[in-house]
Amino acid sequence: MVLMTVLTHHNPPGLQRSPAFTQAVEVAPSARLLFIGGQNGVDEDGEVVDGGIGPQTTQALRNVQTAVESTGGSIADIAKWTVLVTDATQIGDGFAAFSEFWDAGTAPPAITVQVIAGLAGPDLLVEIEAVAAIPA
Repeated sequence: MVLMTVLTHHNPPGLQRSPAFTQAVEVAPSARLLFIGGQNGVDEDGEVVDGGIGPQTTQALRNVQTAVESTGGSIADIAKWTVLVTDATQIGDGFAAFSEFWDAGTAPPAITVQVIAGLAGPDLLVEIEAVAAIPA
């Protein structure tokens, strides 16, 4: 079976080019869309992982990976990430965790990062949601 490419990454002239994100990602009509709700840095038992935003980001990314792989997709199928953080001064640690997680040989998805006042729990520092386009 040959899988069709369902994501086309666009970085048009007139917009900043970045190795960390793509300006626009187009999804082919043949894709199955998967919307992954906000994932925090909590383990399978719902316990917040220790160590700050870096380990919490890594755990949240693993949680997203588990969700997308449970449907037959992969991290490379993610077209859009939304990252919510509670402390702008820690974004670098979160980005470092994401950089270790994402395959640098794969075009990066569209990404939005928002700094917010707080999350559902007082120890939560990051929440990540994603939209994946999985080949049908």
